[in-house]
Amino acid sequence: MTSKHRAAVLGSPIAHSLSPALHRAAFAALGLDGWRYDRFEVDEAGLPGFVAGLDEAEWAGCSLTMPLKRAILPLLDEVSDTARTVDAVNTLVFTADGRREGHNTDVPGLVNALRERGITELPAAAVLGAGATASSALAALARLGAREVTVYVRTPERAREMAVLGERLGVAVRTADWARGAEALTHPLTVATTPAGATDTFAAELPAEPGALFDVLYHPWPTGLAAACAERGATVLGGLDLLVHQAVLQSELFTGRAPGPLAAIRAAGEAALAAV
Repeated sequence: MTSKHRAAVLGSPIAHSLSPALHRAAFAALGLDGWRYDRFEVDEAGLPGFVAGLDEAEWAGCSLTMPLKRAILPLLDEVSDTARTVDAVNTLVFTADGRREGHNTDVPGLVNALRERGITELPAAAVLGAGATASSALAALARLGAREVTVYVRTPERAREMAVLGERLGVAVRTADWARGAEALTHPLTVATTPAGATDTFAAELPAEPGALFDVLYHPWPTGLAAACAERGATVLGGLDLLVHQAVLQSELFTGRAPGPLAAIRAAGEAALAAV
């Protein structure tokens, strides 16, 4: 029987993270009473020292949030194909033979969340933003069959990065100026990957019948854009949907127990948000 019984979420800032509530609920549902899940404030400069200081005999792994999803890459022995494709790791796993594996559960988490809401295939879509989460969104859209994705960005550099990723994924990436972001909602699905408040101005410019929106924020919720889309009858998913589905997959990676307890994780997330 493995002696591993610890995990945590790392990032900066980290105090707001719902991950401890989600994973503690998963451990409880799986009957893993001796397992711990914590949170630690860790920035890019402190990441190598923090990881080196962990007792890998006890630690199953870590969840990684911003700004660490790319900073972790040089510290890994192996990187999954999905994580390598999007150049972003959100899950560090310490294997039984002492190796550090990097995985990305954001991509399949996005796919599973959309499929749960009946969105199983897309001819085209849009993405607001161009950071690490946007890269995962583009990969998820490719898995759902999208062959053309319009990405709304602020800088030419970000536009080029997304175009290169699109080539690797077999997706034609069109880029558009961020100021025209309200046009994204004319697509069957828009994934918003930007910080709180960034898309608020688009709420007043929506088309009469907006497409579905997946806004990856979970607090404050709903965002202005999400509320406006819901008022017009659009399908709306939020950051909790992504957190829950990616945590299910992380739980399996940490514990080796499948399937991850979706209902318990979702209930814990809803309770934690209600208490904020």
